[in-house]
Amino acid sequence: MTASVAVLYRAWTEDFDRWFAAPGHVRMKPEVEAPFYFAVEHEETRYPHYGRFLRLDPERLVELTWVSPGTKGAETVVTVELLPGKVRLTHAGFPDETSMKQHEEAWPAVLAQLDQKMTAG
Repeated sequence: MTASVAVLYRAWTEDFDRWFAAPGHVRMKPEVEAPFYFAVEHEETRYPHYGRFLRLDPERLVELTWVSPGTKGAETVVTVELLPGKVRLTHAGFPDETSMKQHEEAWPAVLAQLDQKMTAG
């Protein structure tokens, strides 16, 4: 990652529509237990995502629940550890192997997009 940990923390807690969510389709307050909603657009389809923040440690860690069509409605947990030059992301609690594999394949591209969009001038 070339973005600073401060920029990456804001990306996960305040700037979701700069890198991942559809602009104007984010309802998010960076507070523990605060519920959030955002939508992702892919090939003209909007996919809703829901969750709540579990742990927030500014510029170090974001942990949140993640419910989406890809998790088949199951509440999974995403843990994002922010380190200088890298992000360590763990996503757990999938309802089945297929859902886990889909996310395992998607996250590297999502993280590359995060770094690219948050460092673009």
